[in-house]
Amino acid sequence: VLSRRADEAESAAPGDGADALIWDEVTRQTGEDSRLTWSYLAFLVLATQLAAIGIVTDSTIAIVGAMAVGPEFGPLAALAVALARRKWSLGRRAAVALAVGFPVAMGLAALTAWLSVPLGLFPADALDTGPAVEFIYHPGPYSLIVAVLAGTAGMLSVISRRSAALIGVFISVTTVPAAGFVAVALVLGEFQKAAGSAFQLLLNLVGIVVSAVAVLLFYRVVSKRLPEATALQLRGQLRRIHS
Repeated sequence: VLSRRADEAESAAPGDGADALIWDEVTRQTGEDSRLTWSYLAFLVLATQLAAIGIVTDSTIAIVGAMAVGPEFGPLAALAVALARRKWSLGRRAAVALAVGFPVAMGLAALTAWLSVPLGLFPADALDTGPAVEFIYHPGPYSLIVAVLAGTAGMLSVISRRSAALIGVFISVTTVPAAGFVAVALVLGEFQKAAGSAFQLLLNLVGIVVSAVAVLLFYRVVSKRLPEATALQLRGQLRRIHS
């Protein structure tokens, strides 16, 4: 069965046998991570809640924790694969996960913030004294640079199956903190800061996807020039992964 799947991958994907198998594995992995599931929603909601708490308490630790918990890189990587390989069904699935997940998580974070103010859990001017979180609503050139570097590292970790590197990707981008800041800022009437955070969120999402697509296209060109011995070695490694 595994051999037949490998042979089918060779004929279905561009490049030599090893290239085809790697494309097949990357598509399969990102496809699994792009589904809109209850666990995906739960992690995104929890991450956004953590980010909101870190924002109103000016806690860098809580914000970093929110970055680590956020599951959004899966759909972003799937979207990049879909664009690079023209797998539109995969792209639609990833887009749905992002388009549903973030509004739901932000809506629940806004509801929590709205309930917390009258309960005295944090003051209405909580966003006025937060030097640790100013970077969230003040996006700049480095925001895009970090997103591009994170997207590059993330896609390289997917291709090479080095999942340990992904945690560094998660805690380097400002997607979840920006989403949490938008929710809290809207509730507190800080519309300018909400707009800045929304732009930060958009900048990170676009930067990650564009850089991930660039990595995939570069890999496609380079992998076609692999020596035959390397191709056979990669083919054997991927078959052992599936076994």
